[in-house]
Amino acid sequence: MSRTSLRYAVNVSILFREVPFLERFARVRAAGFGAVEFWWPAGEDLSVVRAAVREADLAVALINFDAGDMPAGDRGLLSDPDRCGRFRDNVPVALELARDLGCRRLNALVGLELAPGRRTEQLALAQESVGWAADQAAAVGAEVLIEAVNTFENGPYLLSTTRDAATFVRSVGRANVKLQYDAYHMQRMEGNLVATLREHIAEIGHVQIADSPGRGEPGTGEINYPFVLAALAELGYGGYVGLEYAPTTAATEDSFAWLPEPARKERSA
Repeated sequence: MSRTSLRYAVNVSILFREVPFLERFARVRAAGFGAVEFWWPAGEDLSVVRAAVREADLAVALINFDAGDMPAGDRGLLSDPDRCGRFRDNVPVALELARDLGCRRLNALVGLELAPGRRTEQLALAQESVGWAADQAAAVGAEVLIEAVNTFENGPYLLSTTRDAATFVRSVGRANVKLQYDAYHMQRMEGNLVATLREHIAEIGHVQIADSPGRGEPGTGEINYPFVLAALAELGYGGYVGLEYAPTTAATEDSFAWLPEPARKERSA
């Protein structure tokens, strides 16, 4: 199978940064894509975000729950005893937005280790928080995703390997808690991308890609993406592949040269 059998979604929180956030949805449609994903909006009115998605006639593959001040270094709130209440307050708001936009998957970043020796305590709180969120999500037919994140750029993230993330997912004990597999983060932390996909494909709810080590578009680094994407298609992955990279080109549109326009179109699962 070729990469053209997969479905792609553009992450508008990291691509098209040359224009304001609300203008990015129309640019995605103009570039030939049918779906987007995004981090929790950074101050934009949610009603205006809804309108921008609908006006561009886009599917929404994934939304991140509020993860705190990402530019300042936050990578999730749900394992911080002082801020997990903010995460819980965000859950019903995020689920309402997801429901309105037809999105069934929401990513919950578990956060950074706050101090040496607190990891076990934080993971227990994260387990409780994710389980609670998953119960709310199940009521509206949604899934909560858990992502392993590299520690080179993100600090002491609590889950930094696929094995750790998968163990955590199982510990939550909810059928609608799945893995979000980010090939960029996992190339930096562990390699063996295709072997890992084969081992965990049944647990994976969403996949994201960028090349390594620079996090540019596929073809700018060391990952053999034709091989990885062909393997993903061969494994029968039916979800979206999220493009969560930092374009190396001045215009985001030019960074899509690796993916022929016919392959960008929305496809049935």
